[in-house]
Amino acid sequence: MPVLSEVLKNKMKGLYYNNRLILPFQGIFLKIIVDDEIIMDFSPGSKHIYIKEIGEYVDIYFKEYKHLKDAVTKFEAIKMVVVEKGKDVFDFKNHKKIVIYLKEKHEVTIEETDDDILFIE
Repeated sequence: MPVLSEVLKNKMKGLYYNNRLILPFQGIFLKIIVDDEIIMDFSPGSKHIYIKEIGEYVDIYFKEYKHLKDAVTKFEAIKMVVVEKGKDVFDFKNHKKIVIYLKEKHEVTIEETDDDILFIE
């Protein structure tokens, strides 16, 4: 199973279809920002998001959007704070700030950023 650090190092890609984001790693999601919405409720009853781990990847369904492409322009990104599966969630050094860019043909790129300005609540 690829871990987040390998995905970032090897510039592995993900996919998106309608309101579904498919990422090639598993992790603990602490915060997701789409458009101007900050999502931190990842409980099964969340009205915003549903996350499901399947095999070596994770599916993220954004319940409030029919098509992610309509909510995220090519100049914007989905922003996340994620802890790699198996790492200590309580150690802030393990909190990875990543950005997801929606590209053509349902492809997404995954990049790490140190830019705190993107993640201010």
